Amino acid sequence: MQRWMKKLIGLLLSTLTLCAVAQNYPMPKQGSWTAKDFRFHTGEVMPELKLGYTTVGDPTGEPVVILHGTAGSGARMLTPAFAGQLFGPGQALDASKYFIILPDAVGAGRSSKPSDGLRAQFPRYNYADMVAAQHRLVTEGLGVKHVRMVLGNSMGGMQVWMWGIAHPDFMDVLVPMA
Repeated sequence: MQRWMKKLIGLLLSTLTLCAVAQNYPMPKQGSWTAKDFRFHTGEVMPELKLGYTTVGDPTGEPVVILHGTAGSGARMLTPAFAGQLFGPGQALDASKYFIILPDAVGAGRSSKPSDGLRAQFPRYNYADMVAAQHRLVTEGLGVKHVRMVLGNSMGGMQVWMWGIAHPDFMDVLVPMA
């Protein structure tokens, strides 16, 4: 076998090994749920608002909502530097004890967005709309009555504050991160 081919195979195997070692938590599951007759802050109503999400852990575990930043999606939080340090056995958000919910915000990931087809006809939305949609996903879509924590980074951190204002008794802890 040629030398460059051996190096390429070695690099590929090393990468696969690193990926396997880095994920020390249960396999994430992706899903979507549709909010019927979603009313935006403008008063506009969307008959069906699709909300994508990812979950990690046992649905009977204590629920935790984690919100992504501006240019991301819930699944983008599944990096070795974040999920790999938090969701594994004995870690702060051990997925064997917590049910981790990673919603895609309106306009991001697998959730409804202007580029899906409505373009300029898509209702104008803001953080309050994102939080209202996330809350409906968690309560109506996933059947959760109360969460241990709502945590978010960047844009998600801004939304965490809004969760606290809109739903103060729904969670025990708010963790906004820059």
